[in-house]
Amino acid sequence: MRLLKPNWVVHDGRPIFSIDIHPDGSRFATGGQGDDCGKVVIWNMAPVRDEAAEKNENVPKILCQMDNHLACVNCVRWSHNGKFLASGGDDKLVMIWQTSRYSGPSSTFGSNNKVVNIEQWRPVSTLRGHAGDVLDIAWSPHDAWLASCSVDNTVVIWNTMKFPEQLAVLKGHSGLVKGVTWDPVGKYLATQSDDKTLRVWRTRDWQEESVISEPFKECGGTTHVLRLDWSPDGHYIVSAHAMNNSGPTAQIIEREGWKVTLDFVGHRKAITVVRFNPNIFEKRIKKDSDKSQQYSCCAIGSKDRSISIWLTALKRPLVVTHDLFESSIMDISWSKSGFELICCSIDGTVAYIDFSVEEIGSSLTQLEVQTVLEKIYGKGLPVRSMTNTSNQIIESAAMLNLQQQKEKEAQENNNKLPLSSPQTPNKKQPLVNGDVPFKPLDKQIETRTPDGRRRITPIFLAPQPDFGEGPVPFPGNDITTDSNISFATSKDHSKIQVEKQDRVTIPGLVSPSSKSGTSPQTGSNLSESKPSPLTDTKKAAADKKSSEAAVFQPMTALEKTPEKRDKPKISSSTPIDKSSDQEKIKHKDKTSGLNLKRKNDEKRTGKVGRPRKEKELRESEKQLTPVVTGLPLTERSGMRPYQAVSDINLPVPTIDKIKSVVICGVEGEENFLSLEVENQVQCGLVTVHKLRCVKDGAMLWEQVLTSKINIAAGSKCISCASCEDQSVLIFSAGGRKLFPNIVLNSKISFLHCCGYYLMAVTQKGSLYVWNMQSKSVVIKDEKLSNMVSGSIKVEKAILTPEGHPIITLSNSKSYTFQQQLACWVLIHENVNNLKQCSDFQCCKPPSEGGNITGPLMMLQAANNRSGQQASRTSSSTSTIQQTATIGHLENQVAICLGLQSVDEYKFWFMSYVRYLVQEGFEVKLREVCDDLLGPVIKNKFSAWQSHVLGVDKHELLKEILPIIGTNLRWQRLYTEYQEQLNTS
Repeated sequence: MRLLKPNWVVHDGRPIFSIDIHPDGSRFATGGQGDDCGKVVIWNMAPVRDEAAEKNENVPKILCQMDNHLACVNCVRWSHNGKFLASGGDDKLVMIWQTSRYSGPSSTFGSNNKVVNIEQWRPVSTLRGHAGDVLDIAWSPHDAWLASCSVDNTVVIWNTMKFPEQLAVLKGHSGLVKGVTWDPVGKYLATQSDDKTLRVWRTRDWQEESVISEPFKECGGTTHVLRLDWSPDGHYIVSAHAMNNSGPTAQIIEREGWKVTLDFVGHRKAITVVRFNPNIFEKRIKKDSDKSQQYSCCAIGSKDRSISIWLTALKRPLVVTHDLFESSIMDISWSKSGFELICCSIDGTVAYIDFSVEEIGSSLTQLEVQTVLEKIYGKGLPVRSMTNTSNQIIESAAMLNLQQQKEKEAQENNNKLPLSSPQTPNKKQPLVNGDVPFKPLDKQIETRTPDGRRRITPIFLAPQPDFGEGPVPFPGNDITTDSNISFATSKDHSKIQVEKQDRVTIPGLVSPSSKSGTSPQTGSNLSESKPSPLTDTKKAAADKKSSEAAVFQPMTALEKTPEKRDKPKISSSTPIDKSSDQEKIKHKDKTSGLNLKRKNDEKRTGKVGRPRKEKELRESEKQLTPVVTGLPLTERSGMRPYQAVSDINLPVPTIDKIKSVVICGVEGEENFLSLEVENQVQCGLVTVHKLRCVKDGAMLWEQVLTSKINIAAGSKCISCASCEDQSVLIFSAGGRKLFPNIVLNSKISFLHCCGYYLMAVTQKGSLYVWNMQSKSVVIKDEKLSNMVSGSIKVEKAILTPEGHPIITLSNSKSYTFQQQLACWVLIHENVNNLKQCSDFQCCKPPSEGGNITGPLMMLQAANNRSGQQASRTSSSTSTIQQTATIGHLENQVAICLGLQSVDEYKFWFMSYVRYLVQEGFEVKLREVCDDLLGPVIKNKFSAWQSHVLGVDKHELLKEILPIIGTNLRWQRLYTEYQEQLNTS
C-alpha cells in the first residue's frame, strides 16, 4: 500500500468538500470554496500516481477550473460513462458539465493567467428545483436518472435524457437531506437526513419502501454531510452517522427485510462518508481452503480525521489511518479499477492511497459482476425503459399492440441507417434558438450601389454545437503548451461562388429582411433595380440624396412633386434634412429651398413669419376645422365632414426612372418572372409611364400609364402598380386590366401581392386587402393608428397565402388583423419573456422542425437572437418554466389558427400535446381530446365543428393518441378515447 498527500492539490487554502475520480482513471474532480464563488477543478491523475510526472513541468496538473457556481460547491460526481460531470452547491443549483469542441488551452478568468485550462468544460444544463443548498448528488447505475438532495428536505430526480425535466420530487424527510445513493440494479434509492431517519424509495413509483430510524435516535446534526452508500452486490446499505451504545458507528442495513443487526465500529467521532469499492473482489480468505470467497470493500471516513478500509469477508478493518488530516474527512472516491482511493478533507488537502492485488484481492470482470447481479435479482430493465416515469403493467390489448408497433418502427428505422452514418447529436444537448434551422449557402450574390461600390449579400453560417463527446483519457506523458505548437495552412480556395448580378441596388428599396429603416419595405419584390441609362453621375447622386431624405422624414409639406428634377433642389414635397448629406448641397440651393418652404407655410397657416415646428403645427391644426392638405380645393368639398387629420404619415417610396421587381424565380434560371417600371417616357409631345412583365428575358406584356409609378408588385396570378395620383392599377397574369383605377385616401406606402390577394397600406395608415379572384374586399380601411405612434413606424407589410396581412413595426412587434374578431392581434414580438422562460425545445417533434414553413416561422426566424434560449436557464425556476412553456405553446397554437397556417398549426399542436403528456397535465389533455372527439350526441344546434383549418378532427385525434400511448401512465386515457373513436 502506498499513501501520499499531493500538496499541490489545493483550493488556495480553502475547504474541499467533494472529490471524485473519472471512470477512465485519468483525471479527478474536486469541489469546494473559491474566491467569492464555488470552485470545481479537474486535475490530472498522472502526477498523483507517478513522482516523475509530478516533477515534469510539461505535465499539467490542473486540466480545467470552473467558477460558474455562485456559492460553495458541496458535491461533484462523474457519470458512469464519463461523459458528464455533475456539481451541486450552496447556490441551489445542479450544473451538468460537458467537454467543449474547442480543445485549445485558455486561462481562467480572474486568475491573472496563473491557471491555464488544458481542457474546456462547459455547463450543458443548469438544473433548478431546490429551494436550499444542494448537499449530495448521485447518478443512477445506467445514467438514466440523477438524484440530488438539499437542505430544503427534498430529493429531486432528474431525467438525464431530457434535462432539465424532473421525474419526481421525493418529500418525506422532515430535516436536511445530506446523502443519497442508488441501488446497483436501479430498483431503489436510499437517502439519509438530519431527521434521524434513513429512507428507501422505490424507483417504480417513487414512493417510500421503508423508513429506518432505530440506529439514529441518539444522533445529532453534527456532520456537514451524511454520505451513505450501497454495496456493489446490492445486499447492504452502509449509512453514515449512526449510534450504538452512545458510540459512533456506520450502520449496515440488509436488503432482505431492511434489518439493522450489524454495524462498523471503531471510529471515535461521527461518520461523515461511506464509499464502497465499485468492484466485487475474490480471494482465498482462509489458508486451509481452496475455494475463493467473493466480498466487497468499503472505505469509511470520520470527523476523527481517520479513514478505515473494510472487507466484508473480515470482521476487522483491513487498514486504519489516523491523523491523516487536520480536520474532518468530507468525501472518498475509488477508481474504477478498484485499487486506488482518494479522499479530501475540510482542511483543504487531499490524500491518495494505492492498494495491490495481494492486499485487497483480484476484482471480478464486468461480465462476471453482471452475471452475479442477474443471478440474484434477474435481468435488469433496459436503459430506455428506465426513463419512463412509471413502469406499469399494460392493461389493454390496444396498448400492447401500440407498444409492439413502436418497437417495430424503431427497429426498422435503425435498420435503414447506413453503417457509415455519422453519429447524431445527443438528445440531452439543448438547442440554442433552434426554432428554424438554417443551412449555409454555397453561393453569395454581388450587386453594386449607384456610386459604384460593391454590395455582397453575406451568407449565413450556422453555429456549431459547443459540446463535444465524452472526454478522452488524458495522457500522462509530456504536454507542451507553448514551444512546439505548429500551425498548418491550406492552399485550398473557398468553395463559395460569387454571383455578380448586373443590377444597381436602389437606396430606399431594400429587401424585406433589412432593418436599416431607410425605406418602406414592400415584401420581397422591391429589392433591386436595373441600371439606369447613362446620365451625369453627380446629378444622379444628388437626386439619390434628395430621394433618401424624402424617405427618412415624414411628409409634412405639400404633396406636389416638382415636374423637373434637373437640379438637386429641396422642393415643397421634400422636407428639410439637417443630416450631413444635405451639407454637400450648395448654400444657394439650400436658401431657395427654405424660402420656398416658408412661402408654403405662410399659405397654409395664413400667417407671415418664421415657420413653427411640426409638433406645434399639428397641435394648432387639431384645434382648427379639419382640412386635408395637399389636395385641390375642388376635392376637399367631397370629403366626409368632421374627419380629423391623421397623425400617421408613413413614408412613400421614391419615384425612380427605372425599377425592377422580382415576382418569382432567380434571374438566369428558368421561369424567372419580373416587373419592370420605366417612368417619364416621351411619346411625341406627351409623357407616359410604362409597366411591363418579363419572363426569362422576354416581354410578356406591357401597359402604358398616365401617372408616375412609385411601387410595383405582383404574383403569378396578378400584377399591380401604385401611382403618384394615389391610384392602384390591377392587371391579370396576361396583362389584362381587371378594374378601373382604384383611388385611395392618400399615396401608397406599401403594396404587396400573394396569389389573388392584394394589400395596400396608404400614407395615412389605412389598410386595404382585396380578393381579386372573387372581386371582393376582405379588409376595408382599417387604421394602424392604435399601433403606430410616436417613434414607432411600420417596417414591413406583407400578405400570407391565406390573405392575412402581417404588419411588422420598428419595435419588432408584428400584428395581423383578425376578421372574425374585427381587431388587431399581436402574433410576434422579438423580446418575448414567455418564450425565454419556456422549455418548448424538449417537446418538439424529432424530425419535423426543419421542414415546417409558414408566416409564424418566418417571423420568429427573422428576429431570432442567439443566446435567448441560454439566457432563460439562469432566470427561471422549474415551476415558472413549466407554466411558461404551456403558455408559450398555447399562444403558438392560437396564432397559427388566426393565420390559418395548417402546417404550422399541426406542428405546434403536436408539440403542445407532447408537453402535456410529458408533464402530466391530465385536465388539459382531456380537454384537447374532448374537443377533437366531439359531443357524444350530435344535433343541428351543436356549435362543434368537425374540421379545423380543413383538417378532420378525428384524424387529428388518431395522430395524437399514439403520442399519449408512449407513456404507460396514460394508458387508460388512451384506451378510453381509442374505443370512443372506433365507435364514432
